[in-house]
Amino acid sequence: MVLGREAFDRDLGQLEAQVVLLSALVESSVLISLLALKGRDLELASRVIADDDLIDDKRFEIEMACAEILRREAPIAGDLRRILTILQLAGELERIGDYAEGIAKITHLLSDKPLPKEIIDIPRMGDRAISMLKHSLEAFLTRDPDKAEATAMGVGPHDHAVDAMYANIQSELMELMRQDPENVETGTYLMWAAHNVERIADRATNIAERVVFQATGKLVRVGGDDDDAESPT
Repeated sequence: MVLGREAFDRDLGQLEAQVVLLSALVESSVLISLLALKGRDLELASRVIADDDLIDDKRFEIEMACAEILRREAPIAGDLRRILTILQLAGELERIGDYAEGIAKITHLLSDKPLPKEIIDIPRMGDRAISMLKHSLEAFLTRDPDKAEATAMGVGPHDHAVDAMYANIQSELMELMRQDPENVETGTYLMWAAHNVERIADRATNIAERVVFQATGKLVRVGGDDDDAESPT
């Protein structure tokens, strides 16, 4: 029986390691997409788009491994929450990868078009979102329930900050488009990019909420009142 438990824990540990690997791939993709946007670097943008397949494949691999453990072990209570959290995190991370790919595609759309303003605020917003993702994954890897909850809940204020930055970017771009209709196309693209960054932050918040659920069994709201955010199940 002990050997069975040890094997089960080993399998779960391997799954968590795969989530960490997926998060590293996603974080890199987000960072590179923002660098590509800021420098309008089409080569970097193309790299992000190509690497999205790796992220999709890794999510599928994690899901299949989770399904196999659920079939074989029929876990309950904390073990079940642990596996469900791994499944949910894989999905959230894959979606963050999609947003990074979207930013990269926007870089291609902008190409060499004249911009209404220098791209500074969106990468700053992205830095905050990446920090949120890192803290959420740090909480995921924390074994102590109280520490995991405290680390995860600390993501919330950063989500509010990202929302405020997004609102400011929208307002500024709308004013630039109002002043000069020539700015409408590129201004719209930049708003799309800012929206993707805002969604990355929301997904990081979702991860934090799921981590609290795994650690404590409690359903909490870490961030604001985002209608598109999901509650842990």
